[in-house]
Amino acid sequence: MGLMVAIGLYANYRQKNVEDYYVAGRRLGPFSIACLWLASWVGGASIIGSSARAHEIGISAIWYVLSLAIGCLLFGLLAAGRIQQLGATHGHLTYPDFIEQRYDSRTRIITTITTSTAFIAYAAGQMVALGSILHVLIGWDYSHALLLASAIVITYTATGGFLAVTYTDWAQFILLFAGIVIIGMPIVISEAGNFTDLQNVLPASYFDIGAWGWPTIIALAFSIVLSFFVAMDSFTRCFAARDAGASRRGALLAVVFMLPIAVAATWLGLAAAALFPGVESSNDILTTLVLELFPAGLKGLMLVGIIAAVMSSADICILTSSANLTRDVYQRYINPDVDQKSMLRLSMWASVAAGLLATLMAWKMQDIIDVLMLGFTINSAALFVPTVTALVFKRSDPRAAFWSITLSLPTVILWKIAASIGFGGVFVIEPLWPGLTVSLVTFLVMNSVNDNLKLANGR
Repeated sequence: MGLMVAIGLYANYRQKNVEDYYVAGRRLGPFSIACLWLASWVGGASIIGSSARAHEIGISAIWYVLSLAIGCLLFGLLAAGRIQQLGATHGHLTYPDFIEQRYDSRTRIITTITTSTAFIAYAAGQMVALGSILHVLIGWDYSHALLLASAIVITYTATGGFLAVTYTDWAQFILLFAGIVIIGMPIVISEAGNFTDLQNVLPASYFDIGAWGWPTIIALAFSIVLSFFVAMDSFTRCFAARDAGASRRGALLAVVFMLPIAVAATWLGLAAAALFPGVESSNDILTTLVLELFPAGLKGLMLVGIIAAVMSSADICILTSSANLTRDVYQRYINPDVDQKSMLRLSMWASVAAGLLATLMAWKMQDIIDVLMLGFTINSAALFVPTVTALVFKRSDPRAAFWSITLSLPTVILWKIAASIGFGGVFVIEPLWPGLTVSLVTFLVMNSVNDNLKLANGR
């Protein structure tokens, strides 16, 4: 943690302007882009959350990281290069920059609100994971562990920006992959046995790939895959790449590493279920597994890898929300002529504010996968239709884009609230589907009305 703060301070010294702070000067190559993908999307919350869910329900937990791999693959093949080219041509720093250039300023506003809400939820999921690790590791209660974790992540992210995220993510990805796959898997196999041994110990339901429930799995997979095409950090990575080829190859390289991580995280959860079936909180199970089974030295390396992975995901989420506040709100609507020095300073304080909001959410909601699912659902349901239309077609009706997002966002949130307080009936359906339906129908209807009006005026 001390090292991450030191890297943040070094990055702060290196950065010269807002472009350095938010897109690392547009000069990153494929490996850096791949590390950014892995550190952000397959971070600690994915590892902690997947192993916790595997401890509860079995191999069906693999769907979370597997869905991430599918989404990253499709994004790399279909969109990464195109987005990099648009960003370089028009000087985009954020996803709402892209949306305004394709639609209008009011669509940018509602997109900013949606993106910021989702990424604070993403950051909160990472904070829950990090607080859970430190709670077990150093014996503090969850609230104090959460405050320590948040202070470290907020400090290096706010001071160093995207350069700090890039530098730390190289180290964090290597530590994660070494800890989970290269070190973790052999040790748990030697202690808990191979796959056949686990089948002899655990209930048969643990080896049902659909045990999570197919409605939930399908909604999870769709929301994650769609989120790759609308998440602001997906666009930020493309904008930071040195060219379209680096943007595309970086995404595809990340997929190669995601697959073994998906298997390893699930396997660790299964092993923990066999060895420690009575652990009170599943969020603590991976840390408990490491502390109980791993030898000194490897134990430390494994825990450092997990902590690093969580931090690497939280930082980009905080930075994304910070960009929403500064670039997409302050500079765009309040003070367009702000100088670079003031903008850089404001960006740092915005990162602090976004981090504190995420910490508050993490304190209130302590189920990692549920928090992340909320972020994915908000993003994908509201933004997918207008984003894909903007990438595929040269021009679409801005009013259709604005209203499709504006109506979909409250649909998702209110549906989620109704389900959480016990309403039955249609509210048992995952909120992704009504949100996505509202967005699609609104967009198609308003586009059709606009086309008819143009046709009538032409006559």
